[in-house]
Amino acid sequence: MSDSSEEGLEPDPRGITEGDHNKRAGDCEAPANPAELAQEFEPSDQCIRNWVKQADRDSGKRQDGLTSEEKAELARLRRENRTLREERAILAKAAAWFARETGKIPPGSSNS
Repeated sequence: MSDSSEEGLEPDPRGITEGDHNKRAGDCEAPANPAELAQEFEPSDQCIRNWVKQADRDSGKRQDGLTSEEKAELARLRRENRTLREERAILAKAAAWFARETGKIPPGSSNS
């Protein structure tokens, strides 16, 4: 099981896990409304509504947003893209430095 920081999601400060969210979202399928569940489980009724919407997206009942798996993949790809951009910038600076050291580029030229 991967932790939420690997998926690019912020960990819940109260220590609530993704499984807890799914269980509580499943509880909303009962006749109880989100306000009643909020009193029982502590999070706000809007938070519970959001969990229910996300559980519906994950199960395929809704198509109006990304599933949890898609969100995790998007976060991973954005993180990978950021890393690759940083590495490319470092390599460009290193290449320019080595070119100057070998005398291939005059010291006053731009890196563009």
